[in-house]
Amino acid sequence: MFNPVEVQKQFPIFTHYPDLVYLDNAATTQKPYIVLALEQEYYERHNANVHRGIYRLAAESTALYEGSRERCGRFLNAPNARQIIFTSGTTDGINLVAQCFAMPRLEAGDQLLISGMEHHSNLIPWQQACLAKKAELKVIPFHENGELDVQQIKEMLNPKVKLLAITHISNTLGTINPIAEIIALAHAAGIPVLVDAAQSAASHKLDVQALDVDFLVFSGHKVFGPTGTGVLYGKEKWLNEMPPYRFGGEMIRDVTFEKTIFAPIPQKFEAGTPNIAGVATLSSALDFVEELGQDNIAAHLQILLAQGEKRLANIPGIQFYGQAAHKSGIISFTLAGVHPHDLATILGQKDICIRAGHHCTQPIMDFYEIPGTARASFSVYNTVEDVIKLELGLKEVLTVLGN
Repeated sequence: MFNPVEVQKQFPIFTHYPDLVYLDNAATTQKPYIVLALEQEYYERHNANVHRGIYRLAAESTALYEGSRERCGRFLNAPNARQIIFTSGTTDGINLVAQCFAMPRLEAGDQLLISGMEHHSNLIPWQQACLAKKAELKVIPFHENGELDVQQIKEMLNPKVKLLAITHISNTLGTINPIAEIIALAHAAGIPVLVDAAQSAASHKLDVQALDVDFLVFSGHKVFGPTGTGVLYGKEKWLNEMPPYRFGGEMIRDVTFEKTIFAPIPQKFEAGTPNIAGVATLSSALDFVEELGQDNIAAHLQILLAQGEKRLANIPGIQFYGQAAHKSGIISFTLAGVHPHDLATILGQKDICIRAGHHCTQPIMDFYEIPGTARASFSVYNTVEDVIKLELGLKEVLTVLGN
């Protein structure tokens, strides 16, 4: 049985701060002992550059790095580990696809398709690609409750669309989008799809073969791994066709002053010395996730979501944003007469950590005609007691501000 109190004991930050109520997991997750220990062990016992040396330390470092690639491949059920590209995070992976896949294929009048609930990381790269190529960025609308208008997707798919980029779970609204259905619709129209899985990788099993997705990205730091790490999965046919967009060491096969022959995938997309320790450690974070069980994690988030929405609904003047039928453990809200930043500041003084602002989704705020929201986002170490503390904290905010 999933026990968040026992899970919390695996995270040293809660030992240092026993009263901490950390509810900003959509931004980043805390790190368990197993991840921290492996990163320290790497630097103490294996530190050397990868793919370059023939001495023992270099061989060990390379084995750990490439072993993590194999681990990430199994995590996503990729056909082959060489389809796993290590990046600095979701943003980096999306930019790589925008520059190396979309840009070479775009012509004036073509279209790229995204949804209206995308994080800026899954908006701006496509926007800039369209501006550079005189193409159009088309936006799938969503309803007031935060659900995508799937009928509009069907109507927007046409031969001009060169790629559809969609988030699996909205970092602001918590909406779980029907990505399997969306991918199937796009593929029926001959359109490749990129899925932003930054918010879903920890709580949803992502089988890239079953989904038949063309590209999928996620960040290590949101699955209890190190910051500065990320994964881009791509179908091999696309990755082989795509040119690199960073150049230097590691990504070459042969170099003269006249020309360069690039290495095959995945190396051609991994120029320079990577975050070796972070990548090596990422494997332990994925072990941690799968040991807990993604189905168990998802079920736990649903318990916290239900408790959160039930308890917070009693707060005077509260307004929720994102009431889709299928949601993850994210609650965005405002309190009448209270700026989200003031709310978060007062809660923060009580070690209740939430996020306030536009959450890198300004178009969502424009849709609801608000400057920002407060956001509580749950994870494996959060408890119903944390939800109660949030409820009591919000009531105290209203008292302090005289509302």
